[in-house]
Amino acid sequence: MMVLTAAGAGLLAVPCQAGDWPQWCGNDARNSVSAETRLPADFIPSRTASDSTTSAPAAAQPTQLKWKVRLNSHAYGGPVVANGRIYLAINDHAGGGTVMGLEETTGRDLWRLTIPRMATEWKDFNYDDLSLGVCSTPTLADGRLYVVTNRDEMLCLDPDGQLHSAEPDVVHVVAGSEQAPITSDSVAVGIVWRYDMIAEDHVAAWPQDAADCSVLVHGEHVFVCPCNGVNKSHKVVPHPDAPSLIVLDKRTGRLLARDFEGVGHRLFHGEWSSPALGEVNGKTLVFYGGGDGVCYAFDPVPAPPANAGEPGVLKCVWRFDVNAAAGRVGAYQNNVAGPSEIIATPVFYHNRVYVGVGQDPRHGQGRGALACIDASGTGDITAKGAVWVNRDIDRSLTTVTITNGILYTADFSGRVFALNADTGHEYWRHDSGGPIWSTPLVADGKVYVGTDSGDLLTFAASKELKLLATTKLDSPISASPIAANGVLYVMTQRWLYAAATGADGH
Repeated sequence: MMVLTAAGAGLLAVPCQAGDWPQWCGNDARNSVSAETRLPADFIPSRTASDSTTSAPAAAQPTQLKWKVRLNSHAYGGPVVANGRIYLAINDHAGGGTVMGLEETTGRDLWRLTIPRMATEWKDFNYDDLSLGVCSTPTLADGRLYVVTNRDEMLCLDPDGQLHSAEPDVVHVVAGSEQAPITSDSVAVGIVWRYDMIAEDHVAAWPQDAADCSVLVHGEHVFVCPCNGVNKSHKVVPHPDAPSLIVLDKRTGRLLARDFEGVGHRLFHGEWSSPALGEVNGKTLVFYGGGDGVCYAFDPVPAPPANAGEPGVLKCVWRFDVNAAAGRVGAYQNNVAGPSEIIATPVFYHNRVYVGVGQDPRHGQGRGALACIDASGTGDITAKGAVWVNRDIDRSLTTVTITNGILYTADFSGRVFALNADTGHEYWRHDSGGPIWSTPLVADGKVYVGTDSGDLLTFAASKELKLLATTKLDSPISASPIAANGVLYVMTQRWLYAAATGADGH
């Protein structure tokens, strides 16, 4: 895989073959930039005229569609590509979740791992009841696949272990509420280890709506957010002492450390961000966006536990309150100008961290903020660590993407922005007319953005607004487009499309 580098900053990426895309945003810094070239600006998603794009090429020209694969009705994570395979996670027909392995060249199903829906009698439990399925983007590292399930389990899978059955189309089932727990010796179904973030001591999370953290693998450690949140009242946090970020042993799944920042006592609604990593002046840091609207930087090396029998400590190096820096105060949710949590993933670029605030999409539109943070400080850096804060961007679920000093992002109101990454100055904006969830992909001089209306918008990666194409697809695009080995992948709620220049597949 390509390792992105920047002056004065090291981006530590998972090593794998060139052109692969093995994790959320492609790299540890979570900056969704690809070196792929000759990617199509648009494609025809079907040979039927009703599915054609608004800027479709002439009928005699290739459709640019290599293949497409039917998924289901919901898909919120995203695909990853490594070692000739594609891995992704969706819902399943029974209302649970599915993790899939596909052949990269054809999209052919290799295996599917089914995770039953979470069954519970806790009357205040507000989780896994929306049929969202598995919302985590898998991470492939050192031949293992790591993913957070719809049951708030952290799974380590052997992708080859899924293929050991004599039945080519077998569906393997993870332990459900009425089944015996899967143990670490369950290699027949490819499960190396399983960590239950709801049931295990020292974590005991209470997820809200969904668990969608896309994990970070660094060295021998797995960093993951247990996705703690409120109950059905949407006001009470039943487990305020649950951690926001934990560290598991990559080989065994054993809990090694957790944060003790007490975010659960301040969180607004839930925690849905994912960790990022970067090297600041020679020191590696893990960045995380909290459910209290605060961006945290942690030392990735766990400190010894305070007491015997407890996990180690993730030490906070600095914290930055995005809401306070933007003047977002007052009531949560019903106040369109009030504070929000961080749902997007922090992005590390040139010794700075970029992150915005947003809310559950069901809360509607409201004022947000995007902050550029000097990542070299210590302690509470809210007052002194702001390089700039953009208050014109509304609530956002979007993780920013930065290349050549230009930052691309979008807000839930449906506006796409290009900003100067050093100053926050706005170069241009485009109103798509509807909500946007996905993160921009920058590749081949283009910016690809998916919308909730099912449009793939393709812009020129420049300081001038140039909309190159609009590809109309079948359903909302919640996941983010990716590029790997000369192919553009776009996942809607129902289909995964693989597009390549000159392709004319099925």
